Amino acid sequence: MGSVSLKIGDGTARFKTSTMCSSALNILMILSVITTNLFALYAFTSSPNLIQTEEQLHRQPHRSFSLISEQVSLILREIDKSQKKLAQIEKQLLGYESFDLSKPNIAKELKLFLTSHKLPLGRDSKTGLTEMVSSVGHSCEKSSDLLSRYMNYNVFGNCQDDSSLAQKLILKGCEPLPRRRCFAKSVSSKVKFLHPFPVSLWKPVSNKTVNWNGYSCKSFDCLNGRKLNRDCFHCFDLVNGYENQRFVKSRSKNDFLVDEVLQLGKDGIRIGFDIGIGSGSGSFAAVMAERNVTVITSTLNVDAPFNEFIAARGLFPLYLSLDHRFPFYDNVFDLIRASSNIAEDVGEKQEKFEFLMFDIDRILRAGGLFWLDNLYCGNEEKKVGLTRLIERFGYRKLKWVVGEKIESGKSHVFLSAVLQKPVRV
Repeated sequence: MGSVSLKIGDGTARFKTSTMCSSALNILMILSVITTNLFALYAFTSSPNLIQTEEQLHRQPHRSFSLISEQVSLILREIDKSQKKLAQIEKQLLGYESFDLSKPNIAKELKLFLTSHKLPLGRDSKTGLTEMVSSVGHSCEKSSDLLSRYMNYNVFGNCQDDSSLAQKLILKGCEPLPRRRCFAKSVSSKVKFLHPFPVSLWKPVSNKTVNWNGYSCKSFDCLNGRKLNRDCFHCFDLVNGYENQRFVKSRSKNDFLVDEVLQLGKDGIRIGFDIGIGSGSGSFAAVMAERNVTVITSTLNVDAPFNEFIAARGLFPLYLSLDHRFPFYDNVFDLIRASSNIAEDVGEKQEKFEFLMFDIDRILRAGGLFWLDNLYCGNEEKKVGLTRLIERFGYRKLKWVVGEKIESGKSHVFLSAVLQKPVRV
């Protein structure tokens, strides 16, 4: 059985720096502890029923012990009530259990999915739990109208063509999305236009393998005329563009070659992870596949069908945003590559980049390689900040190059590096 989150939003919370709410909660907790202790001190020092002489205690031992027992029970009840109240306040501040299922615009399927379900065998003896709640990002509550549209469908019918709506929810922090009981739309006769592996790696992908609804372009030729991001300009042209030369021929000192990086790994590179959001068309995974290295490419369909294109090449796409915890176990990858846009995709706050870096560190094995490929730093100040953060992880610098590129008449700083994760005991 798959794992089940036992709280709405568990594991998917968007972490924030200290706020007024969190400070208020801390103050409330401190005041509660102080009040409880003062109450206990008052109870045991001021009560005339408890302050008795040794002679009175010998005369009325049962009554004395009874009074003490009552006071202790009262204190314990007050402490229990305070703890429960604090737990409820914490839930409200964090956004747990914040879905108002009584709203008239909440879809019936969403209500059914979010409603807690009693465990079939009653209370679990190991965890003490009696019910479970399906996992869904708690930020979804902020977009409940969009989420209801996403969950409004005919059960056992065909799903609406709402992939753009789903991605919009993900980009708003509504991740993971709730599962649905409808059949996803398929592209008819798609298999006729697919090439066998490994020929598929560099063969042009047919337009008929993609459902173009929701995109302004309706063909790969149209997409090749646009610069979607720094990593994708003519990136769908596998024959006449630069894609078939990437990672095997360099255009600047910041471009590392695949064979050089693999040599640094000393033949220990077997599986890898390519991280980005709509950053490329899977060419890194294709080049690595030719060298018997399996690479998973993380991407979203930002303005283009990246996932379908990568899959049509016979490669493995992973539809996932960078705010989501990577669905892999600890210490499993030999190589992780981060594309140039990764710092921008994460956001301006250093804490958000730290969350990403720690998750990368978690899934990369000791001795594995972390490849920063033309990481966009913007300016020297941001480069210094990113450098300091990276150095805090204690990785060994196998290659490290900082260079400048001119874009739109402005100079921008880029960092390329190959780092080796240390062994930590």
